[in-house]
Amino acid sequence: MTQNMSFLRNFFLYKCLFALTFWNHVSLSVEDELFTSVSNNFSEVGSNQKIKSLPLLYQSKDNFDWVVIQNTTESLSLSEITNDNVKKLVALLSNFRQGSRLQNLTLTNVSVDWDALMEIFQTVWHSSIEYFNISNVTQLSDIEHYDFDYSGTSMKALTMKKIQVTDLYFIQDYLYRIFADMNIADMTIANSEMIHMLCPSSKSPFRYLNFLKNDLTDFLFQKCDNLLQLETLILQKNKFESLRKASFMTSLMKSLKYLDMSNNLLRHDGADVQCQWAESLSELDLSSNQLADAVFECLPVNVRKLSLQNNQISRVPRGMAELKSLEELNLASNRLADLPGCSGFRSLQSLNIEMNSILTPSADFFQSCPRVRELQAGHNPFKCSCELQAFIGLERRSGGKLFGWPAAYVCEYPEGLRGTELKDFHLSQLACNTTLLLVTALLLTLVLVAAVAFLCIYLDVPWYVRMTWQWTQTKRRAWHNPPGDQGPFLQFHAFISYSERDSLWVKNELIPNLEKGEGCVQLCQHERNFIPGKSIVENIINCIEKSYKSIFVLSPNFVQSEWCHYELYFAHHKLFSETSNSLILILLEPIPPYLIPARYHKLKALMAKRTYLEWPKERSKRALFWANLRAAISVNLPKADENWCEETD
Repeated sequence: MTQNMSFLRNFFLYKCLFALTFWNHVSLSVEDELFTSVSNNFSEVGSNQKIKSLPLLYQSKDNFDWVVIQNTTESLSLSEITNDNVKKLVALLSNFRQGSRLQNLTLTNVSVDWDALMEIFQTVWHSSIEYFNISNVTQLSDIEHYDFDYSGTSMKALTMKKIQVTDLYFIQDYLYRIFADMNIADMTIANSEMIHMLCPSSKSPFRYLNFLKNDLTDFLFQKCDNLLQLETLILQKNKFESLRKASFMTSLMKSLKYLDMSNNLLRHDGADVQCQWAESLSELDLSSNQLADAVFECLPVNVRKLSLQNNQISRVPRGMAELKSLEELNLASNRLADLPGCSGFRSLQSLNIEMNSILTPSADFFQSCPRVRELQAGHNPFKCSCELQAFIGLERRSGGKLFGWPAAYVCEYPEGLRGTELKDFHLSQLACNTTLLLVTALLLTLVLVAAVAFLCIYLDVPWYVRMTWQWTQTKRRAWHNPPGDQGPFLQFHAFISYSERDSLWVKNELIPNLEKGEGCVQLCQHERNFIPGKSIVENIINCIEKSYKSIFVLSPNFVQSEWCHYELYFAHHKLFSETSNSLILILLEPIPPYLIPARYHKLKALMAKRTYLEWPKERSKRALFWANLRAAISVNLPKADENWCEETD
C-alpha cells in the first residue's frame, strides 16, 4: 500500500508539473527565464518507479521544491543563462550533490562573467554530474586567476563548444591551466578559436582529448610528459604545419593509440630530419594536408591504420622504412599514377586509391600484395587500352576484392569510350598480345613474300623488269643521241619476228610474197637491218620503233626462242604506249597450250583476244592468205621510201 501511494503521489506531481509546463510554453514571454527541457520516461515495471527526466519551465517569480527533482531526474538541459539568473542556476545545481540521480547536464547560450562561469564549473565539479556539455558560451569580463578545487568530483567527461572569450589581453595560464589540470578522463574543446593549451601540471588521467576546429599550432604539448594515459588525441582543423614537430609532440605519450591531424597545414620536406612518434600509435589520420612523397620518411613504424587522403603524393618511394604492422592505407585523392607495391607494407589488407591520376593500373598488384582483401581503385581517369585489359581481368581473378566494381570503374580516355564501364570494354587477344601480334604479322609477311616470289617466278617478273630496264636505257640513249643518228620517221611497213628454225618459210614464202610484185611491202629483218655495233636489244627496239607493224610468225619454235619473247614484249609495249593496232599474228603451226611457258602470258592473252592469220596447208587457200596479210599491213610509207621495191628487185 505504501509503495502504491508513493507511485500515485509522484505521478500526480508529474501531471501537475506537465500542465504547468504546457501552459507556460504556450503563454510565457518573459525574458531571462531559466527552463529545463527533458524527455519523459517512466519505468514500465518494478516497485521503485521514479521519474528519470522531467520537462519543466521555471519562472523566477515561482518557488519550487527542487529536492523532489533531484531524486527523480537523470538528465537536465538548461538554456539562456545570463548574469541575471546565474545565481539561481548555481542554487539549483547545488541541490544535486554527489549521490543524486542527475548525471547529464547540458548548458546552452551562456553569457556570463568570468567569475560566474568559474562558479558554474566549480558547482558542477562537486555535484553528481558525470557528463557536462556546455556550448555557445560568451565570457564577458576580464579573465583573472581562479583557485579551482579539483578534489571530490564525479565528472567523467567535459564537452565545450563555441566558447568565445571577449578579453583579448589576459595571462594564458589563468584560462588554460583551469582545463589542463582537470582530473577527468575525457575533455572536448571544439570550435572555440583556442590558440593554445598547457601541458598538465602533474600526471594527468586524460584518456581522450578533442580539440576540433581551433587555432592550435606546432607549440602544443611540446616536451609534455604528463599525458601518459592519453589514448585518443583529435587535432582536426587546426593550424599545425610541421609533421616532424607533430611526431615529437606524441613521443612522450606512451599510451597514445589514435591521432587525428586531418585538415591542417602539415608539410614534411624530408631533408634527412628524423621523426619520433609514440611507439603505441596504431591509427593516424593525416588527410587533407599538404604532404608530398617525403611523408613516407616520417611515419610511425607501428601504425596499423593510416589515412593520407587528399594530399599531394605522386608516388610511394622505394626504399622507405617498412611499416610492418600497416593493415589499412588510404591514399585517395592524391596524384598517384599507378598502384603502389607492398614492399613496405607486408601486412596490408585494405588499400584505398580512388580519385588519383591512374590511367592504366598494374595488373600484378595482388601478386605483390597477397594479403590485400579489398582494393578501392575506382573514380580514376582510366585509359581503356590493351594495357588495361589485364587489370580488368583482375576482378575475376581476385574474387571480388575490387570495391565499387563495376560502377566506380569507368573509361575516361579515349574520348570515344568515355563513360563506358570497364566490364563492358573488350579487345581481342591478338590486338593486345604484342608477341602474338608480331608473330602473326611475321607469318603474314612471310606468306606475302612467298606469294610474291611465287608469282614473280611463275610470271617471270624479273625477266620483265630486266626488259623494261633495257628498254628504258635504250630510249634514254636515243634521246641523248644527235638527231642524225636515228631517223625521226618510220622506214618499214613491218618488222618480222620469227624463230631461226622457221627462217626457211620466212625467206622462201613471206618475204618474196610481200616485197615483190604489186603492192610492195617494206619489211625489216634482223639479218639485213640490224646495225652492227649496237646491242641486240637496242636493235630490236629500233626496228620496232621504225616499223608501222610487227609481224610475229608463231609456231612451237617461236615459244622456245628467248629473242622472240623479247621482240614480242617490246612490240606489245609499243602497242599499249601508242594505243595502235600494230601487231599481226601469223600462226605457222598449231601451238598446244601446254607448250607455251608461263612467262608467255602476253602471248596467251594475245592469241585469246586478237585475230590471227593461220598459214593454210592447201595451196588453193594461200592466195587469200596473202591478200589478207597485205590488207592488214596496208599503210603508205613516205615518198622518200618508194624506191625500196626497185632496190629489192
